[in-house]
Amino acid sequence: MQSSHEKYQLKEVINASGKMTILGVSKVSKNVQNAQIEGGNNFYEMSELMSQTGRYIAKLVGSEGAQVVSSASAGIAQSVAAVIGKGSRYHLYHPYEDRGEAREIIIPKGHNVDYGTGIDLMIAQGGGKVVEAGYANRCTSEDIEMMITDKTAAILYVKSHHTVQKSMLAIQEAIEVAHRHNLPLILDAAAEEELSYYVELGADLIIFSGAKAIEGPSSGLVVGKQPYMEWVSLQSLGMARSMKIGKENVLGFTQAIEDYLANGSEDGESMKHRLIPFLEDLNTVPGITATCVQDGAGREIYRAEVKVAENLNAKEIIGDLKAESPAVYTREYRANNGIIEFDIRAVSKNEMNKIVDRLREIVAK
Repeated sequence: MQSSHEKYQLKEVINASGKMTILGVSKVSKNVQNAQIEGGNNFYEMSELMSQTGRYIAKLVGSEGAQVVSSASAGIAQSVAAVIGKGSRYHLYHPYEDRGEAREIIIPKGHNVDYGTGIDLMIAQGGGKVVEAGYANRCTSEDIEMMITDKTAAILYVKSHHTVQKSMLAIQEAIEVAHRHNLPLILDAAAEEELSYYVELGADLIIFSGAKAIEGPSSGLVVGKQPYMEWVSLQSLGMARSMKIGKENVLGFTQAIEDYLANGSEDGESMKHRLIPFLEDLNTVPGITATCVQDGAGREIYRAEVKVAENLNAKEIIGDLKAESPAVYTREYRANNGIIEFDIRAVSKNEMNKIVDRLREIVAK
C-alpha cells in the first residue's frame, strides 16, 4: 500500500520545530485513533455529544464548564463573542452589529502577537475591538487599569513563548485587575501543559490547543466559569457555525485529554538525557556550537540551541534544511541573531543523525 507521501508526492518532514500548525502539530496515539474511529462509525445528537463531553472534561480538569471547539483560534473568537453578547439571542445572530455593547478587549501590547495569524484578527473575528495596554517592552497592572472604560468587555492575557516575557505583569496580576473591575479574564494558553492550574488561579475563560501539549487531533478547548461557558457554547448557533468540529475529533480529543491527565507527556529530564548525544554530534560539525536551553516561556521543554559562526548564515542554513526530502524544520525565531533551535520532542535518534549529516553537508558547501 502506498504511503500518503508517495500517493500525493509529498515531502517527508523531520519536525524539529515543535508542535506547530504548519506541520500538522502532533502525532496521535492508537488510543486516540480508536476513539476517532468509534466516533466516525456512529451517529450522535451533536448538541448532546458536545454538552456531555463538555461535562466530562470539566470534571476532569476541575472547572465549572468546558467546550470542545475546532481550534485554539476558534476558542479565542468564541470567547470574545461570548463576553460581548452575554447570551443575547440578537447578538448571537448579529455579532458584528453594534448596539452599544461593551466590545473593547484589553491586551498587553507585548501580547498582541502573530502566532501564524494575529491575535488581533481572532479578537476582531469575535466582534471585539483591540485596546493595547502598556508598551512592547512593559505592561503593569496600572497600565491595564488605566485602559478600562465602560466599553471594556474583557481583559485578554496570552501565555506563550511568542509574547514579550520581560517586564510583563503576571497572569495572577491580570486576573486580580479584571476581577477588581468585575471583568472576565480570558487566557490564551494554547500550548500550555497544565490544564487545571489556570482554573485554580481563577481565570474565567481558558483556551487550549487540542493538538499541542495534549497531543489530540485538530481541536481546541475552552474551560472556565459560568455563565461565561454557557455563552461560549451558544456560539455554535451563530458565528461559530463556520468553526464546527466533527464528532470523530470531539471523541478523539476527549480521549486524548483523559490519557494526557493520566500519563502526562515527556518530562524535561528525559528531554535533556536524549539531547546529550545529539549535542555531542552537533558540536562535531565545523562552525557550529550547540548547547541545551530551556523554553523561553519557562515550560519544562529543553531544546538544542545552535549558534553558527560568523562566516555562516543561519537563515540560509534553515532554508537549505527545508529544501530536500526529508525537509528538516527548525525553530527560526532567533535566526537573525545567528541561532537555530531544534525541538526534539517528536524527533527520533535516527532523525537526529540525519539532521547532523545534513548540517555537515550544508556547512561544507
